Amino acid sequence: MRLVFMGTPDFAVAALEALIQAGHEIAAVYTRKDTPKNRGMKLLPPPVKIKAMEYGIPVFQPKGLKQQETWEQLRALRPDAIIVAAYGRLLPPQVLEIPKYGCLNIHASLLPKYRGASPISACILQGETVSGVTIMQMDAGLDTGDILLPAALNIEENEPCGSLHDRLAQLGGKAIVQALAQLEEGALAPMPQPEQGSCYAPMIQTGDCLIDFCQTARQVCCAIRAYDPQPGAFSYLGGGKLKLFGGVLAQEKGSLGCPGEILSVDRQGALVACGHGAVRVEQVQGAGGKRMAADAFFRGHAALLEQRFSMDRKE
Repeated sequence: MRLVFMGTPDFAVAALEALIQAGHEIAAVYTRKDTPKNRGMKLLPPPVKIKAMEYGIPVFQPKGLKQQETWEQLRALRPDAIIVAAYGRLLPPQVLEIPKYGCLNIHASLLPKYRGASPISACILQGETVSGVTIMQMDAGLDTGDILLPAALNIEENEPCGSLHDRLAQLGGKAIVQALAQLEEGALAPMPQPEQGSCYAPMIQTGDCLIDFCQTARQVCCAIRAYDPQPGAFSYLGGGKLKLFGGVLAQEKGSLGCPGEILSVDRQGALVACGHGAVRVEQVQGAGGKRMAADAFFRGHAALLEQRFSMDRKE
């Protein structure tokens, strides 16, 4: 099948690779602009652009998709379908109507749950035990189109967002290849999304990642996992900001100390009291420092063991 692929981050790379390996003709890739990163603010291409260039696929990086010249460019490519994976833009009606089979999106949740920009983090934050991807027929709404093919997987115990992200990316690649095969055979049966059970996962803001140790250990554990590795959950300790990674539910019930109190530190991490129960934090990262094992960090900052994690820098 002749395809146009639209995607930007690492999540989309697995799908692009899977489509290429399945023998589909990728007429072009559309992705976001190169962005300045790191201390030197050097312009770096999106991961999807890098992968497309490896295969010699033409890459387009328009400012948006609402320009007449972009529509004409897409029509000239004559795609049978447009495949979208974490592109980061809504497709206008003029684009949706171009391909023979329409535009198919690889969404990283089991719709209608967790529509929006951050479905993987939201799924973990809410304590879900099952996640997945949905291949959907795109319409003018935000992740509201008909479901074409859902694919589920179990979330592993204490699994961080980064690990789940990578597994869902691979699952998305397999699912889109399967969906296109069924589409050509006329074997796909579009199913409208029910509104019951629908919810949105908006873009993550910095304040969302601030940990409240007055919550239950399960809630705290889910929050640390949801933002691991990016953007990183954090709390304040001794007046300084400390990022927290590798959240493990150590004890779910009981009061082991004041919320935010560091109960012990060993090679397994730092055991921290919550409103109910305790969590183990395996790794931390201080301001301007590197991510490192919690026990190694506290060996160099022993005075902080007398402090409590807080939501307020001043405490």
